[in-house]
Amino acid sequence: MTFQGSGSIDTGNVSGGGGGGGGRIALGGGAGLLITIVALLFGVNPGDLLGSQAAPQQGTSSAASEIQQQLDACTWEMANENTICRIKATTVSLDQVWSDLMPGYEAPKTVIFADSVNTACGAASSATGPFYCPADHTAYFDPSFFTQLRRMGGSDGPLAQEYVVAHEYGHAVQNLTGALARGQRLGSQGPTSGSVRVELQADCLAGVWANKADDGPDALLQPITQQQISSVIQTAQAIGDDTIQGSRSNPESWTHGSATQRAKWFSIGYQSGDPKKCDTFATNDL
Repeated sequence: MTFQGSGSIDTGNVSGGGGGGGGRIALGGGAGLLITIVALLFGVNPGDLLGSQAAPQQGTSSAASEIQQQLDACTWEMANENTICRIKATTVSLDQVWSDLMPGYEAPKTVIFADSVNTACGAASSATGPFYCPADHTAYFDPSFFTQLRRMGGSDGPLAQEYVVAHEYGHAVQNLTGALARGQRLGSQGPTSGSVRVELQADCLAGVWANKADDGPDALLQPITQQQISSVIQTAQAIGDDTIQGSRSNPESWTHGSATQRAKWFSIGYQSGDPKKCDTFATNDL
């Protein structure tokens, strides 16, 4: 159990999408997955960056309809058992926390899709993984990613999944603060690149959310345990550049940071609860 409360989850910022003729980017996991996410995050069509074409994929509009039906039926109780409802509940918690922490916070939209989706940043598929598109201020999630994440060595625990959502909302915060634009100016690959700084800062901001999400009588999360935090650390490490690239790892190709760095910056955010501690642009000791 993670969320507390009962009754329907009332939010207008989450909708079902995809599965209806979007493009599938032809790529596998590993480094290609991370590069594609960076392309979408920086507002670039990933097909252009990878030299591949977005091939049309057969899809059905019923996929989006089925997701929307599940979203409409979500309750707080269901958020502890159902991945789609968990994503929706997490966005409500994130909006609550960031509205308190950040004057002028604008809640992003969230689209939960199946198979493929068209965005203002280009076409994407399930192989892309979760991502945030600044051009339409929307976070995109295919729930099947969590199965892939477990295969990569991450955790499928509730807080680990919520961390993934919180990371993408961290990018939404960065879009509002100007950190995304700053990252674009510093490049998309390398150990101290803008991309790495942006991704590590999003990990830190996810940690800030985790620190605040169980605070006070109106908290939507039950008290977070050390075991749950360990599941997040496991997941952050599983999606480090060096973990994914393995023995072929070359820091000059990094886009997200190492396993150690990702765990470090999430921990900084979680232990401090202070977004100001997340300034990855102020140091080269990432």
